[in-house]
This record gives sequence, C-alpha cells and structure tokens, in this order.
Amino acid sequence: MQERSEPEAAPRPRRGRGRRPAAEVRADVLDAAGALLLDKGMGTFTIEAVAERAGVSKTTIYKWWPSKGALALDGYFHAVESVLAFPESDDVEADLTAQLRAFVRILTQTPAGRVIAELIGQAQTDPELSAALLERYSGPRRELAVRRMRRAQAEGQLRPDADPEVLVDQLWGACYHRLLMPSLPVTEEFAASLIANLLRGVRA
Repeated sequence: MQERSEPEAAPRPRRGRGRRPAAEVRADVLDAAGALLLDKGMGTFTIEAVAERAGVSKTTIYKWWPSKGALALDGYFHAVESVLAFPESDDVEADLTAQLRAFVRILTQTPAGRVIAELIGQAQTDPELSAALLERYSGPRRELAVRRMRRAQAEGQLRPDADPEVLVDQLWGACYHRLLMPSLPVTEEFAASLIANLLRGVRA
C-alpha cells in the first residue's frame, strides 16, 4: 500500500524566552517530532529539524531528551498513543481483538509501521534509544496488556495458570515478527487468528 505524506506544516514561529509554560513547549516539540517522523521517517529526522518546526532552541530540546533516538521514540508514541489506548470492557476477547487490530492498522495503514521498525533497528546499536524504548514504549505497552489479562484471570475468563507475559509475546510478538521479517503480511485477519488460537488454549 503506497503511503501518502501529508503536506509539510510550516515551522512554528519562535517566541521569546519565558512566554510559554514548559508543558506547552514540550507538547509543541512532541507534535513536531511525531509529524516529522510520520512524514519523513528516521532517515532525515534531526534535532535541528524538530527545533525549527517547533519554534524552540536545540538547547531546550536537549533539556528533556538526551539523544535524537529518545526524542524520536517519544514523538512516535505521542503520535499514536490515542489510537493504541487499551479498551477496558467486560469481555477480554473483545478488548484484545480491538487493541490488536488497532495496532495492526497503525503498522500497515500509516507510516508509523515503517517508523517503529526503524526505531527498533536503530535501538540495536544505540544504548540510549534501547533503554528509552523499554522504559517509555514497550514496557508501558506490555504492562497495559498484562494488567488486562490478569484482570480477566481474576474474573474467571482466562485460566489462572496462564502466564500473561508469555501471552503478550504470543500476540504482539507475532505481529512484530511479521513487521521486521516480512515474509508474510501483517493483517487484521492475522491478528484475529492469533487471538482465536490463543484463547482456545487459555480460556477458563
């Protein structure tokens, strides 16, 4: 599927020091970082480009992010966080299906799939990015899924002897495998099959 880039937004005008609350400046930086990533990918992503687009100084950015990779990761998550919100209904199968399908759509129907693949690749040789990936993205995402499955165990929907950590790897790990080793496509049908196969083995 061919990706269509949105028209590039004009850089925000720089403002004098002390005129904006820190939270507003940080949000502007994250908006700029996420937009640049989804538009151009990691290949042309730089601190300078984000600073120009957000209308802030590089010094301001470095106060919060130690490296380009750490900023890129936060910008990526900022751009996709609302789409990947984990549902909390009374049906664990419906919640897992909705979340995994949303994740697959992000990977396949937006530039975010290319971006997260690039970030994972760069993390193999960038220790700061690797640590940030675990702390700010994969760790919190995993915890949301584990917490939902443990709730399902407490409610009698999943077997109590099932290991939620392993179940997360079976679902999301399979999607990442197809993303990074693209011999077969990542599709919503694939996601539904993963959940159906998994729940046949662990449903209470």
